[in-house]
Amino acid sequence: MRNKITAARRLWLPLILCAALLGVLTLNAAAATAAQLRPDMTIIIDGAEQTFYNAQGQEVHPILCGGTTYLPVRAIGEVMGKNVDWNQTKKTVTLSGTRTTPATAGTPDAAAKVKNISVDIRTDFIIVVDGTTQVFKDAAGKRVYPMLYNGSTYLPLRAVGGLMGKTVAWDGATQTVTLTTPNGGGDLVTDADSFSGGTSKPGGTGLITLEEAKAVALKHAKLTADQVTFVKQKLEREDGRQVYDIEFYTSDYKEYDYEIDAATGLILEFDYDADSFTPPDPSVTGTISQDKAREIALAQVPGATAKNMTKLTLDRDDGRLIYEIEIKYNGMEYDFEINAADGVILDMDMDKDD
Repeated sequence: MRNKITAARRLWLPLILCAALLGVLTLNAAAATAAQLRPDMTIIIDGAEQTFYNAQGQEVHPILCGGTTYLPVRAIGEVMGKNVDWNQTKKTVTLSGTRTTPATAGTPDAAAKVKNISVDIRTDFIIVVDGTTQVFKDAAGKRVYPMLYNGSTYLPLRAVGGLMGKTVAWDGATQTVTLTTPNGGGDLVTDADSFSGGTSKPGGTGLITLEEAKAVALKHAKLTADQVTFVKQKLEREDGRQVYDIEFYTSDYKEYDYEIDAATGLILEFDYDADSFTPPDPSVTGTISQDKAREIALAQVPGATAKNMTKLTLDRDDGRLIYEIEIKYNGMEYDFEINAADGVILDMDMDKDD
């Protein structure tokens, strides 16, 4: 009898241990782990220094955990030009398709410092890229998992490089991570004004195309390509990064000028000039109210409110009354000149808020 009991115990013991192990893995699907927030790290992708923002416009920084650098998945999806979806039920992050909106504009976190934090290593999170479930491993072949911090999902730098098809280099002296496309991306022709037919990035450099940059500008201006005439559309290098300079005008000679970051699709500068408008009828002596001028300007800056307005004055310029308005929102400064007689926006500038 003792032998039968012993034999039974031997049969059941592995099952009991397996069940216990599964229970531990389930409980530890979100294992809290010590890490460091590292705003001092610089991330350079194809020659352009990157600043990452979450969907709310808050800057998110690299995280160092167990000797591995982690980067935010959604922001990387923006750089890759892919839409990013979160499925709460399936605990799945999906990167797919061609992104139709520009990168998120945000406010730089100038006060950020290196600090110790607690993050969750999520063994239950699934990452799917263009329909393929991804499994990530470190240089030693050990499985690594996504990380969750303050609502943002992060992936190890090596995994990010693999997803983007880029080589990764680390400079410890300058705390700089560099991701580059090997061999220029392998495109046969790199000298052209635009690229199509399977070449989605000029020269394989990881930049948005000229057509994508034009689409960003037109969407911001609330216009379509058949409503404008382009007079300038050029890829240039400025302050160490590549930018698209795009200029176009409408049939009534409203002029729009854009400077767009070629790596992220972010609008860096914007100028709108309507000085060529026919002046209002001199017999019109009334003016629109300050509230109306405020409404007109705020309509051009989605998300901004009256609290973001830092200037609203009525002045005379070239014999006519104009409202001068300044709005600071999401790290950008917007300046308007609005004709006080009819509410026409005569001039609009957008630049980073220093």
